Amino acid sequence: MRYELMFPEQIRKATKENWPVVLPVGVLEYHSEHCAVGVDTLLIVKALEVLEREIDLIILPPFYYGAASYAVEPPENNGTIHIDSSVIHIFARHLFKGLIRVGFRNIHIFVHHQSENFVAGMPTDLAFKLAAREVIFEFLEKEKGEGWWGDNRMQDYYRKLNREADPFNWIKIHPFMDEKSQEKFPIDHAGMQETSLMLAFCPEGVDKRKISTKKWYARKSSKANLNYGNEAKKMILERMREVLNEK
Repeated sequence: MRYELMFPEQIRKATKENWPVVLPVGVLEYHSEHCAVGVDTLLIVKALEVLEREIDLIILPPFYYGAASYAVEPPENNGTIHIDSSVIHIFARHLFKGLIRVGFRNIHIFVHHQSENFVAGMPTDLAFKLAAREVIFEFLEKEKGEGWWGDNRMQDYYRKLNREADPFNWIKIHPFMDEKSQEKFPIDHAGMQETSLMLAFCPEGVDKRKISTKKWYARKSSKANLNYGNEAKKMILERMREVLNEK
């Protein structure tokens, strides 16, 4: 269900039933001549369009304005738009504050940009991760007062985490492709893997007639095929289902 199309009574039902609320996060970046600039975000959006037919979930308007960087190509005549992570961090703080005040406690962010080593992090996902922690700390302190964790009433905090809702799980940041899917389908940039994913998830964002071999990162894109893309798509969707169905 698209958040912008929901009525208040639907939002109340979703918060009461703890539906997952999902934000697709990516960038607008040059992906060689044969792919659209919105690849990283479009893949997540298209995956969620599949899952919303199966799961009660809310899809927030996608965030395309991540920290793309100009590592691949300069922006002139190529289309990349880079937003500094400090700006993204401010946006994320305000977004999370708003979502928590509405009543959501099952918020998920999926990121598909520079996510080969998601544990270490890159500017876009780190901005969201930091904002999530800060906002939750601020909310708990406001609701429970300073010293809330050190209060004697919290002495069984760690024991209860195993069976009760952990407030620090209200907001979770995920890579679009987890370690297992990356291992089987190694990430590239507008090469065989990413072009195949686009063929499977968003074929309107690929034009194989425009494939260029001028740059090393796109030379294997000619090997992109729907079968490979669909295999990766199946694995990605299975993992996303697991994540969004967790209670």
